Amino acid sequence: MATPKGHHDWVTEVDRTAESIIADILVRGAPESRVVGEELNPEMTSSGLVWIVDPLDGTANFLHGYPQYAVSIAAAIDGVLTAGVVYDVCRETLYGAARGMGAWQGGTRLRVSDVTEPSRALLGTGYPFKRLEELDRFLETFRRVLPKTSGVRRAGAAALDLADVATGRLDGFWELTLSPWDFAAGALLIREAGGAVTDLAGDDLSLTDSGLIAGNPTIHAWLARILMRDQS
Repeated sequence: MATPKGHHDWVTEVDRTAESIIADILVRGAPESRVVGEELNPEMTSSGLVWIVDPLDGTANFLHGYPQYAVSIAAAIDGVLTAGVVYDVCRETLYGAARGMGAWQGGTRLRVSDVTEPSRALLGTGYPFKRLEELDRFLETFRRVLPKTSGVRRAGAAALDLADVATGRLDGFWELTLSPWDFAAGALLIREAGGAVTDLAGDDLSLTDSGLIAGNPTIHAWLARILMRDQS
């Protein structure tokens, strides 16, 4: 069963049940910790051990049987991302990272791509489907980015888009607004795979609702130069 939360925004019993199960397991393992997630407790804190959980990233895809959705769990200690996993449900693939220890898919260490020419770069993005007031701004950035690249994809699950950057399948990614549970685990994957992740102004990414630019170092820097025009 799916219930509308807002314009183009849905929550299912799968979201609620999975988040409750995940939260119970995490808190039983670390009673002093707190779980932050879209359905149960969306208020972020930077104190102590915090689990940042998205039990079903790509809800619309799930509802339509489109095979692109994931579970994303990250751990932050005093506001610093420390560990994260993204589970690609349909492909039964687990990505994981720990601060200072790299990013991995099974026994394979992940590395971002080595593409340096924007004309050869394949990028990912997300449309502001929940915030239609940002649509004109997004379309303007899209018009500037698309002609200079090899292509832009929108698959509808940010956690998997970020995992694709970490694996080198995508060379970069941007979105105007994401919540911490959308990007926390994926951002750590990219950093530990040698990539860069910032907000739209090129500053350190904070665990709040934020725009996001990600990519290998060269494509990230190029994409940031284009997108930061919106910040002036």
